[in-house]
Amino acid sequence: MSNPTTEFVPHAGGSIVSRNVLDGVAPLRWAFREAQVNPVDNGWRFLSAIDDDAYINDPRNMVVVDFNTVVGLEPAVLPLLDLQVGADITLERSAEGRITLIDNNTAEPLEL
Repeated sequence: MSNPTTEFVPHAGGSIVSRNVLDGVAPLRWAFREAQVNPVDNGWRFLSAIDDDAYINDPRNMVVVDFNTVVGLEPAVLPLLDLQVGADITLERSAEGRITLIDNNTAEPLEL
């Protein structure tokens, strides 16, 4: 990556992100948090609406990036960083471009 990542949150850790999101093929649609697999992993996973099981199960399609990189692509995820393991969020976009974060565990808008 030739452009340095803007640091929105110092030491935010790494996240696993779909190449479809990183390459701008499709916008970020889902965010969920798993238990971290190592000390620099923050547990966040980010997928696009077009990512299916076959796509995400191919390790070449998933990339570890700093959480700040994801925020640079989609600022709406910034307040998610401190949510607990098990958080499961859908980013819904209105026709006007407004984003609503939906908690998939409750099917309600997320109040942050």
